[in-house]
Amino acid sequence: MKITLSSFGFKHQYLAADLVWDVRFLPNPFWDPVLRPLNGLQSDVAHYVLESDPGKRFLALVEPLFLFLVDAYTDQERPALTVAIGCTGGKHRSVAVVEHLSAFLRAHDRYPEVFHRDIDKE
Repeated sequence: MKITLSSFGFKHQYLAADLVWDVRFLPNPFWDPVLRPLNGLQSDVAHYVLESDPGKRFLALVEPLFLFLVDAYTDQERPALTVAIGCTGGKHRSVAVVEHLSAFLRAHDRYPEVFHRDIDKE
């Protein structure tokens, strides 16, 4: 099964997918003047988002759910699964989460395509 993980910003229009997760509840690096010009591909931003208490809790809950869903869709012989993860602008939080989940899947012998639709938008 082809798996695609996409990050996007809600302010740049919704992204249609099989599963859409809103991560706007995670701490927003936009409000930190040092982190604002960076993006979720950079370790300082990823750490800020994913190592926060909400970030750790979210990943602890979503990782087993995500693996279950990927296996369930695979068992149903679906040809593809697209998962879109959105934050406000699509530059920080959603990117960090997509990158983390992509690495998580690769560690479980699943190799998703990754697409960051809004990472370069202001």
